[in-house]
Amino acid sequence: GGTLYVVGTPIGNLEDLSPRAARVFREVALVAAEDTRVTRRLLNHLGARPRLLSFNEHNWRERLEPVFRALEEGDVALVSDAGMPGVSDPGRELVAEAAVRGVRIESVPGPSAVTTALAVSGLPADAFLFLGFLPRRRRERQERLREAATYPLTVTLFEAPHRVRATLEDIALVLGERPLAVCRELTKLHEEVFRGTASEALEHFASPRGEFAVVIAGAGPDQASERDLDSEDSDVRRFLLDRIAGGVRGREAVADASASFNIPKNRAYRLWLEIREKGESQGD
Repeated sequence: GGTLYVVGTPIGNLEDLSPRAARVFREVALVAAEDTRVTRRLLNHLGARPRLLSFNEHNWRERLEPVFRALEEGDVALVSDAGMPGVSDPGRELVAEAAVRGVRIESVPGPSAVTTALAVSGLPADAFLFLGFLPRRRRERQERLREAATYPLTVTLFEAPHRVRATLEDIALVLGERPLAVCRELTKLHEEVFRGTASEALEHFASPRGEFAVVIAGAGPDQASERDLDSEDSDVRRFLLDRIAGGVRGREAVADASASFNIPKNRAYRLWLEIREKGESQGD
């Protein structure tokens, strides 16, 4: 059987396509592409003429078998519109199924908006949290940001031009005025990197255009310690609930929690009060 090549394509500048990727496109029998119109332009630029098959989030289930039939005869390249397939893009399902079926899989690395944005942001990038595209609904978007709020790691995400202002508003609300870099149209003619805070970025991008990647500084020590406290509080609450369910009196349960978790009694008592109040309000 053939090899499945997972090929990185330019995120804006055609000169960023590697010579190896160009060779693979000229040699494979089939290219499975997120959008055949986008990939056709790239292949025409290279003078490559493989067969094209669309493979995206809407049709991947019915496209798996045609791709594997092609792999029985020869090599196949998997591409998304820009960057590496499977990273906030279609393709993961094909790679996973190819691995299960024992197909040879080779990477042909190329540009990635995630690492490009991190590199030009000036923020720490030795470890980072990538959120991809945030949910469209405001409440869900804020919830996703809240989940990331106490991590000490740099946070990076993608956003569409018509939603970037709403996302910056949510970043300001949930994460506060942390340093960030808003990267627009990376590697393209109008590439721009704005460094500042979310509020300053909102002033700067009054009518945003182009594709955006946002890189945000991680939580400071104060914000990170909040996560540890929240996590420990959850454990203490569970412990208290178990003791109360087992018929242990409040004062005794508080003393047990204080001793078991090595926390002040007044903190254990406060958590016990919260549980009791919640129980009473649910009983109303």
